[in-house]
Amino acid sequence: MADVTCSRCGKTQAGFDRPPFPGPIGARAQAEICTECWGQWLRQQTMLINHYGLNLMDPQARAFLTKNMEAFLFKAGKQEQVDTSKQGTISW
Repeated sequence: MADVTCSRCGKTQAGFDRPPFPGPIGARAQAEICTECWGQWLRQQTMLINHYGLNLMDPQARAFLTKNMEAFLFKAGKQEQVDTSKQGTISW
């Protein structure tokens, strides 16, 4: 793996051999994002999917995640914040 200077964290760390995502966003991530920040995005993505109950077959849900990926990785726009302050407090 080649090292990249990550545009998200600013550190020079391991990058990707192949784009981690299809299309232009994946190519940009390969060139600008380290594997550590990509792992942070995957955790954030999982939280968003679970928090909002997203159906990944829905084009709107995929567009929502793509918008948030760009905001998270490239600081382009506003990203959704997941409120974890109530975690474990819901009674059924």
